[in-house]
Amino acid sequence: MEPGLTVAVICFAVAALALVHSYILYPLLLKVLSSSLPDEKMEEPGSWPVVSVLLAVYNEEKVIRAKLESIFSSDYQADKLELVVGSDGSTDRTNEIIEEFISKGHRIIFRNFGGRTGKSGIINQISPLANGSIFIPTDANIFFEPGMIRKLVTALQHADTGLVSANIVNTGMQKDGISHQEEAYIRRENLIKYREGRLWGTMMGAFGACYAIRKELFDPIPANFLMEDFYITLRVIEAGYAAKCDLQAIAYEDVSNSWREEFKRKIRISAGNYQNLGVFYKMLWPFWKPAGFSFLSHKVLRWFGPFWLLITLLTSAFLLHTNLFWCLVFWLQVAGWFTPLLDALLSRWKLHTFVLRLLSYFFLMNLALLAGLWKYMKGIRTSAWNPTARNVNTKQ
Repeated sequence: MEPGLTVAVICFAVAALALVHSYILYPLLLKVLSSSLPDEKMEEPGSWPVVSVLLAVYNEEKVIRAKLESIFSSDYQADKLELVVGSDGSTDRTNEIIEEFISKGHRIIFRNFGGRTGKSGIINQISPLANGSIFIPTDANIFFEPGMIRKLVTALQHADTGLVSANIVNTGMQKDGISHQEEAYIRRENLIKYREGRLWGTMMGAFGACYAIRKELFDPIPANFLMEDFYITLRVIEAGYAAKCDLQAIAYEDVSNSWREEFKRKIRISAGNYQNLGVFYKMLWPFWKPAGFSFLSHKVLRWFGPFWLLITLLTSAFLLHTNLFWCLVFWLQVAGWFTPLLDALLSRWKLHTFVLRLLSYFFLMNLALLAGLWKYMKGIRTSAWNPTARNVNTKQ
């Protein structure tokens, strides 16, 4: 084989292996390794600690009432539970509804901040007001099961555990959008994170919508940071504590069904991912140890997915003339990049295919990563957010 063709084959193999390892081999390895672990037994503490639920809100009147009800319907001791809320300049009835709950005697510390600061900025300002030894940062569209707080606190009783993520269960799936694909992706991510935590205590990023952390490990979030949950999780691991996911600590979220809304959200998440890589890149070494291996396999290889896909496309195009195999590989990839367009066209005729939409979802997610990288390179000047269209269903 000519040297140029050999180089092309090697480049294709490396890029393809990076994708296969991150999406298939690494999750499979976690499944195999964790299958032999004994059941984890959790003993409830003799004395329950004070817990502070931290909540940043902006124009959440559609969900805030149900959110507060889910917190105060918890079976956790009422005198050991407080809610600390910061409103990021809300202009709807959000503040009024919160004040209504305060007037009913619920234990709430409330601050209304002017202007738009962003979630990270609000959390940084309200966390010093909290009295609990355990913090539970959460989002307005996440609804707690009654036993969720108790389960998170119990999981934190292990001396080496610094952070425990809840298991976010999605509701509101609809056939005509991407909600089934998003739910399948999140459910799979939950399992991967759970197994990382069980094996090595290296869960790669709590779901920022709901997790519990020891107060002393809760560092201030850098200004204009978009993925504060991942930042806080890696700070915990960096400090030598375990980060885990408890599948029994359940909360509910109304999953996004609009690919436009989800694409914008994925761009924001992707930009935040590259922010975190800029902070924690040193954790990749040594890559054969649990923290580096998990970070590389689960996150960094995925974050560079658009480039792996571009390399496989270009190298297979270069090898296209050599034999039928490379011809098929090239045209299958071209077809893959057109799946979002094909899915959109079929949707107009009310034709919905799960596999096609899953492929479309994969390629759109990688386009969002590329757009997120561009957003990061231009510079992120604010972490202010707007409630997404999914925040309309409060049924659990």
